[in-house]
Amino acid sequence: MPHIATLPLLLKQLRLSTMLRHWESLLQQSEQKGWNNAQYLTALCEQELAERYRRRIERHTKESQLPPGKTLASFDFSQMPTAQAGQFEALARTAEWTHQARNLILFGASGVGKSHLAAAIGYGLIEQGVRVRYVASTALVQQLQLARQQLRLEDALAKLDKYRVLILDDIAYVKKSEHETQVLFELIAHRYETGSMIITSNRPFAEWDLIFPDQMMTVAAVDRLIHHATIMEITGDSYRRKEALRQRAETATTTTQNRATIIVESTSMPPRPDVPGTVEQAHPPANSP
Repeated sequence: MPHIATLPLLLKQLRLSTMLRHWESLLQQSEQKGWNNAQYLTALCEQELAERYRRRIERHTKESQLPPGKTLASFDFSQMPTAQAGQFEALARTAEWTHQARNLILFGASGVGKSHLAAAIGYGLIEQGVRVRYVASTALVQQLQLARQQLRLEDALAKLDKYRVLILDDIAYVKKSEHETQVLFELIAHRYETGSMIITSNRPFAEWDLIFPDQMMTVAAVDRLIHHATIMEITGDSYRRKEALRQRAETATTTTQNRATIIVESTSMPPRPDVPGTVEQAHPPANSP
């Protein structure tokens, strides 16, 4: 007959750490509420799964290197059409498109929120169980270029395969050199129809010949990216510029208020008796008749 004293050891061997921590307290709770055995076991399993989900989200968020705070909730959608905002929410809340190795390409001028939205989608996908990696395009290209010099480019590309979604931020800042753009093209070709990419760019496809060294490579790279892709253009004013103007206005308002406070305080101060002309003298001068 099974002995309850062996339960902690069995749970430890099965690596059910949450069950190991909570089985006794839940047992007491089940007795108080009159749960049957199946209900008690269900509650234990739910706690185990909830804790595993929490740890997985924490682990995947850390490894993703997503910029902190860049979520859909913190993005200002006031300038964006409702339909387009709904598209971004859908991309963040469903992972089906990543299973199909589809890409997402975001175009727009500097400061309109491309990087924020790319990161926000990344956070949403992590919650759906998708592993994501966020990296500046120039930094990744330099890493891959170094790997190629060390004859381990294939290994470096293979390591990126564990991420179902690779976010390449600011691809247009990659230098137009044979070595850098060659490894960028190899990355695009390597992930074609095998892994999704989210790419942000402040240059349209027509200007990507400024990234790749020749027309043939440009066409080949763009062709692979757009074959299975959602392409979106973000318009509007620069959020960074608006934030700078808002901060400047707040600073000007604060300065004006401070000056007004100083003026009010100075005019409301009582006159000093030791300053001539400020009060009527309490005693007549010594030479008065």
